Amino acid sequence: MLIDAINGIIRTITKGSKAYKIWVGVLLLLAAIGISFVVKQASEGLIVTNMRNQVSWGWYIANFTFLVGVAAAAVVLVIPYYVYKYKPIGNIVLIGEVMAVAAVSMCLMFILLDMGSPERFWHLIPGLGIFNFPQSILTWDVVVLNLYLFLNLFLVIYALARIYAGKSYKTGFIWPFIIFSIPAAISIHTVTAFLYAGLPSRPFWNAAILAPRFIASAFSSGPAFMLIIFQIIRKRTKLEITDESLFKVAELITWAMAFNLFFLIAEIYKEAYSATDHIASLNYLYYGLRGHDRLVPWIWTAVIFNSIAFLILLIPTLRKSFIPLNVACVLIFIGVYIEKGIGLVFPGFIPGTLGEIYEYFPNSLELWISVGVWSIGLLIFTLFAKVAIAIKTGEIGHANPAEH
Repeated sequence: MLIDAINGIIRTITKGSKAYKIWVGVLLLLAAIGISFVVKQASEGLIVTNMRNQVSWGWYIANFTFLVGVAAAAVVLVIPYYVYKYKPIGNIVLIGEVMAVAAVSMCLMFILLDMGSPERFWHLIPGLGIFNFPQSILTWDVVVLNLYLFLNLFLVIYALARIYAGKSYKTGFIWPFIIFSIPAAISIHTVTAFLYAGLPSRPFWNAAILAPRFIASAFSSGPAFMLIIFQIIRKRTKLEITDESLFKVAELITWAMAFNLFFLIAEIYKEAYSATDHIASLNYLYYGLRGHDRLVPWIWTAVIFNSIAFLILLIPTLRKSFIPLNVACVLIFIGVYIEKGIGLVFPGFIPGTLGEIYEYFPNSLELWISVGVWSIGLLIFTLFAKVAIAIKTGEIGHANPAEH
């Protein structure tokens, strides 16, 4: 059966429509371009980026922070299906877990790219390197990210193996892993927030509300991205995805975005009303500081996009109509991407601890490398999802589609 399964998987990922082949070809090309720039960075060092001592976390860490949220968002599907037995989302929960695998893979790639000496990654391996556990929050981040990756891989592979064999997968056996995946999903973004919030010399990040903001924005942007993907899958494959399941996810996004905007207002109020010297980074981000205002149009774009999307989703008739729903999802994805990247990482370093202003913005090398990483991640998701869908619909294996 193993040989048959391998042959079926190979046939599934190598065959497809013309649109599928073009999509995979474009991803491979962009990945190759990104890798060529990675080689340049590896040979010359991070000096080829626009990051400097004043701003040492840039575009790579911004993408990492956003993608941790996309990965954590799988729990938005796991809880309703496995805990509350909401059956309509049964056909999409595995796809959400596949998305989590792809997102965490991209997170790890961005972390590796941001390391000044990536050849020293072996220090992250317990027993071989200086792991510095449990004192280091960075170590905790490594632990929870890899744990969450392997947890989702296990759940997806187990379920697909059972379905391929024509058997229903035993929820009782995987129940402990499912339950553990819920706090694990929360922890990957909480620990990421703690990386920022635990730096007292960076007052822009040094806020207790940062972790709740991260969770709220994650449960907005991740499911918004998945809603678009689910509609594409429904149109291009035989997998049955009901309107009811999509609208339920949209409802969950609505309330997550409500909390995200509320936390943002609360944080801005606290900083603006107290008006201490620590407000400099916030002023730089929203209004500009000493003539430097490069990020101002970006953050206001994010605020406007998120607000418009929330208003669309708040009206049930619009939320249950696919055109305004998709507009809202795109706005949320872009808005949160800016808010948690450009709007979070960059201004945290500006002004510096000595009052210096270095206006960081990624150069073309950083952008191309990021495009390459996203391409690899989307390729992982595309191939993995194509196999998962083929197994669930009975195109390969012995599954009875009506049972799954």
